[in-house]
Amino acid sequence: MKKIISIVGARPNFIKIAPVAKAFKKFRKDIKHKICHTGQHFDQRMSEVFFDQLKMPRPDFNLGIGGGSHAEQTARIMLELEKVLAEERPDLVIVPGDVNSTLAAALVASKMGIPIAHVEAGLRSFDKSMPEEINRIVTDVVSDYLFVSEHSGMRNLRDEGMGESKIHFVGNTMIDSLEANYELIEACTITKEMGLDPSGYIVGTFHRPSNVDEPEALKDLMASLSRLAKERKLIFPVHPRTRKNIERYGLDSQIPKGLIITEPLGYIEFLSLVRYAELVITDSGGIQEETTYMGVQCITVRKNTERPVTIDVGTNHLVGIQMEKVERTALDILGGTTKPGRIPELWDGKASKRIADIVMEGLGLS
Repeated sequence: MKKIISIVGARPNFIKIAPVAKAFKKFRKDIKHKICHTGQHFDQRMSEVFFDQLKMPRPDFNLGIGGGSHAEQTARIMLELEKVLAEERPDLVIVPGDVNSTLAAALVASKMGIPIAHVEAGLRSFDKSMPEEINRIVTDVVSDYLFVSEHSGMRNLRDEGMGESKIHFVGNTMIDSLEANYELIEACTITKEMGLDPSGYIVGTFHRPSNVDEPEALKDLMASLSRLAKERKLIFPVHPRTRKNIERYGLDSQIPKGLIITEPLGYIEFLSLVRYAELVITDSGGIQEETTYMGVQCITVRKNTERPVTIDVGTNHLVGIQMEKVERTALDILGGTTKPGRIPELWDGKASKRIADIVMEGLGLS
């Protein structure tokens, strides 16, 4: 029997790995699949609730790392994960996404000679000021399986000289999770509970340093959201980092009635809000993909995106970080100027099955 360990640490990782774990269950006679939670996201609302809603197996290992600077967090994950991998000696380590847990796990496994599979390989923003970009590039360099979610990833990996045999266009495991839970998402009553009219409200999410760490940027963001909240009710589930800065800069006393601030929501509740929204305004990577799949208009408040398919094919509008342009684009969309969009190739709910089949063949078990 072969052993695989998937490493998760932050909210998007759980969404990407849940369907992969399910796909490997079909091969339980040949594969023992374990999950290691680094504890990078240690807030219960950002972590544990996702295991419950996504019906993921409870982690076999929890490193309990918590917060800290990028270097501190990455180093602590590496130190603790090395002990787990030395004891378990897996035949493969799977790392999803681009967070610090992804990079740390890839470095440790590589140094120990353990093969690595990167789920969501090849995505590039071409902005090395983003920690996630460094994590993506380094992880791809040391990985043995590069599982790609969109065509831009294929081009990027080839341009970087990655071996063709490593690159596999499989689709998007985040969409696998969304499709598997779509009935629950549509049936969720959160919009009714919040008194929202379907297609008559906006959802906003922000957590990137460029938008929420500097007082002037966050002040401009909150002012724009407040003005848009006069056009439509605006639901703002606040990331712990963002809430801390709102309070730190004294902006919590200036919130108008139409701007509804909530704690971070569970997977089903949040995506139900997104599903029935008229518009989503975000700086998240994954939400760009989820809105594209659901056909919901999305404004991305960033200078770049590592997910260009959401713009070229989907419903995403990349507008930069100038809030005046964000507001103008939002008002245009609310006025009816929208992108039709379509679902990208292989975003069909079967990416995880493709991954499992390729891994089985690679381990000599097909």
